[in-house]
Amino acid sequence: MYSTTARSGRLTAALAVTAVLALGVTACSGTSKDSASKGAGPAATGKADPNKATKKGLTVAFLPKQVNNPYFTTSDTGGKKAVEQLGSTYKEVGTSSGTDTSGQVSYVNTLTQQQVDAIAVSAQDPGALCTALKQAMKNGVSVVTYDSDTQADCRQVFVSQASAEDLGRTQVQLLAKQIGGKGEIAILSAAQTATNQNTWIDFMKDELKKPEYKDIKLVKTAYGDDDAQKSFQQTQGLLQEHPNLKGIISPTTVGIKAAAQYLSGSKYKGKVKLTGLGTPNDMRAYVKDGTVEGFELWDPAKLGALAAHTAVALESGQITGAEGETFKAGDLGSFTIGKDGVVSLGKPTVFDKANIDQFKF
Repeated sequence: MYSTTARSGRLTAALAVTAVLALGVTACSGTSKDSASKGAGPAATGKADPNKATKKGLTVAFLPKQVNNPYFTTSDTGGKKAVEQLGSTYKEVGTSSGTDTSGQVSYVNTLTQQQVDAIAVSAQDPGALCTALKQAMKNGVSVVTYDSDTQADCRQVFVSQASAEDLGRTQVQLLAKQIGGKGEIAILSAAQTATNQNTWIDFMKDELKKPEYKDIKLVKTAYGDDDAQKSFQQTQGLLQEHPNLKGIISPTTVGIKAAAQYLSGSKYKGKVKLTGLGTPNDMRAYVKDGTVEGFELWDPAKLGALAAHTAVALESGQITGAEGETFKAGDLGSFTIGKDGVVSLGKPTVFDKANIDQFKF
């Protein structure tokens, strides 16, 4: 951590930058809570210099949607490795429930009081964290969202797993191929408020409107709240309620594993197709025993690493979150910030019997 004097100087500089950024968004000057925090969003117009030296000695805090969740353990371990390679200090805090939005708010407030330099957060809800995150930005904390976004003006950059459109459409394409292009399907999601889940589902529904899917009918979207037992029960309920179900898409690592666990021990194994987003380690046995033909995901460790690089780049003044800015993220390569302050890791990978043993996460 910085000394009090150094930290005060950093905060003063950060607040000054925030005030400048606010001019481009609100057309007014000053460092009031409202104007300053809005300026910290993706429409920022402050000057960035990609050639500035990378700051060291920062404290970067990761706040996942849920601690002790295997997916976030992997992603945050990637973040930790990147933060430490960049010469800074990593910490992780978070709730044990994937739907404890008030708990996430409390952690943001605490991190702000502790004067961390940057926060990388996977939001449980798009709006619930906004007041706390805006206050953090007003106090000079750089804010990055990863995996699941907030409203755009509540952070500076969102590090997306891949294009939301690619993720939504490709999951439909995978399942359609597996069920032969016809039949009833269902979606098993996480929390009903999860930003990323809902965005992907919107693209799934749009994909299903295409003529080639005219014989596929989406009969229900169920919510397992990223809880293994509830997701298991929801899978059972879907099959009881819709006996003609041909396939399930679960765009959540907890959900797809729970659904595979249910299917593998039921009469539906091999008959009801399952795809979605999962980790190779979680799904390996279900692919090998024929419960699942194929599913997809990005590398969560790389996602966490990109979030770390983005947070440090913001703190170093190499980027502000404005569209078109570029920055380097170590071995991951160079990235360009897109519309609404979004940077994407890349295309999802499909895992099946042919390649799953090549991946260990």
